[in-house]
Amino acid sequence: MSLKIFVPGDAAALSVGAEAVAKAMTQQIASRRLDASVVRNGSRGMFWLEPLVEVETPRGRIAYGPVTAEEVPGLFDAGFLEGKPHRLHLGVTEDIPYLKKQERLTFARCGITDPLSLSDYVSHGGYRGLERALTLTPQAIVEEVTNSGLRGRGGAGFPTGIKWKTVLNTPSHQKYIVCNADEGDSGTYADRMIMEGDPFVLIEGMTIAGFAVGATSGYIYLRSEYPHAFRQLQRAIAIAYDKGYLGENVAGSGKRFDLEPRIGAGAYICGEETSLLESLEGKRGQIRFKPPLPALKGLFGQPTVVNNVISLATVPIIMDKGAQYYRDFGMGKSRGTLTIQLAGNIKRGGLVEKAFGLTLREAIYDFGGGTASGRPLRAVQAGGPLGAYFPESLLDTPLDYEAFAERKGMLGHGGIVVFDDTVDLAHQARFAMEFCAVESCGKCTPCRVGSTRGVEVIDKIIANQDRVQNLELLGDLCEVLTDGSLCALGGLIPFPVQSAVRHFPEDFDKPAPPPPAFEASKTQETPSWR
Repeated sequence: MSLKIFVPGDAAALSVGAEAVAKAMTQQIASRRLDASVVRNGSRGMFWLEPLVEVETPRGRIAYGPVTAEEVPGLFDAGFLEGKPHRLHLGVTEDIPYLKKQERLTFARCGITDPLSLSDYVSHGGYRGLERALTLTPQAIVEEVTNSGLRGRGGAGFPTGIKWKTVLNTPSHQKYIVCNADEGDSGTYADRMIMEGDPFVLIEGMTIAGFAVGATSGYIYLRSEYPHAFRQLQRAIAIAYDKGYLGENVAGSGKRFDLEPRIGAGAYICGEETSLLESLEGKRGQIRFKPPLPALKGLFGQPTVVNNVISLATVPIIMDKGAQYYRDFGMGKSRGTLTIQLAGNIKRGGLVEKAFGLTLREAIYDFGGGTASGRPLRAVQAGGPLGAYFPESLLDTPLDYEAFAERKGMLGHGGIVVFDDTVDLAHQARFAMEFCAVESCGKCTPCRVGSTRGVEVIDKIIANQDRVQNLELLGDLCEVLTDGSLCALGGLIPFPVQSAVRHFPEDFDKPAPPPPAFEASKTQETPSWR
C-alpha cells in the first residue's frame, strides 16, 4: 500500500512555505521512485510548527516540523518515511501535548482527513449525523439541538435550537439557511480552518439545518479575504452534488437542499446578521431594524436561519452522538466545546478546542506557552475588536459566556489576543474607537458620529488636554453608544474602551508628549509641489 505523506494546504501553512514543501516532497518521491503520495490535509492548528509534515506509519502518524523545502531531501535521507529520528522529529502527532490535552469534537477530522475526499470523510464518521437526522421528524431534530445546549459561536452566544424552532414554526413557501462565514474578528481563524480543512462537516451541518426547519436552499457568506476557503468550498460542494449529498434527492431521501458560497462585501459590519442579509441580497451592507427578526423575515423577506460556521459544523456530531453526549462537556449554560484561537504576542499561537470552563490563564500558559517576547503579560483581549481588555488579575476567569459577562467582557468567537508589558492601553482604546468609526455602516447617529467624536476625545486625553473632563466626557459618550446604537458594533465598542480605562488607568494619566522639535533647515526647503 502506498505510503501517505500529509502536507497542509491550509492558508496559514501556505503562508510559511507549505506549497514549496509539498512540491519538494513530490519531487523526492519521483526521483527516488518511492511508493508514496502527498495528501494536502488541513492544519492541525499548531501554527508555530507549520509547515507540519506527517507520515503514516504502523505506530500512527509521525510529525516533523516546521519543515522547509530545503530540508526535505535530508528528511528522506534520514528515513522519515519510517518515522526515524531527525532534528525536526516531533514523535506521534496525537501525543504532542498541545493536541493531547484537547477535546476535539467539531475539529475531530481537521488535519486528519483529505478535505476533498468524501470517502475519507465518511470513513471518519462523516454523514452519520445526517443519516440519523433523516430518521427523525423536523421537530425532533430541533429538540435534539436545543437539548444539546449548543449556542451561537459567532459572538452573542444565542441558543441555536431556539432560532431553529422559530424558523420551523413560521409558515412560508420558502425558507433559507445562511452561514455567516464573514470571520472578521481580530485573532480568529477557526471558521477558515473548518472551511479549508473539513468543508464537508459544514455542508452536512447546513443540510441537517435545512431538513430541521423546512429550508431547501442555503448560502455561505464568506469574507472576501478568504480566497483559499472559497475555492475549497466550491470544490467540496461540487463533489457533494456529484455524490448525491446535495441537490434534489439528498442521500436518497427524496428531500432537496441546494447550497452556494458567496463572497462578502469586505466590510466588518457584514458580520452582523441583518447587514449580511442586505449584502447577500445585493444591497449596501447596512443593518436592518429589528423586529422583525431574520428568523421571521430574513433573506428575501423569508424565514431564515443565520448561524456561524462553527455552530453549523457542530451539528453533525450532536446528531451522531446525541444531545447528552455534547451537553456533558462544558460548564453552567455554556455547553460543549469552545474553539479557542490564540494570537498576538503568544509563543505557541494556534487553535485549541476544549470544553467550556478552561481559564484564560490555562489557555495562554498551558497551551500558548506565555508571551512570545518572554516579557510579562499585561493585557488580554478576548472576543475580537469589540471585546474587553482584561488585566493579568482576571486571567483566572473561566472561558464561559456568563463568567465573561459578569466581568463586563464577552467571549465572542473565541479569539484571544495577548499583549506584553510594552502595550499602551490608551492607544489600544483609541484603536478600538477608530475601528468603530471606520467600520460603521453609518445608519445610526450614535455609532456614526459618536465613534468619530470618541477618537477626538481620546486624542485629547492622550495629549493631556483637560484630562479629567475628557475622561468624564468619554464615559458619557460610551453610555450613549451603548444605549443608542442600532447594532452591536456601536453598542459594544465601549467594552474595550471602558475596560482599558477601568483596568489600566495609569495609561490615561501620563505626561503629554513633548512637541516635535523645530527643524529650521526643513522649513527653508522649496516645497516639492512648486
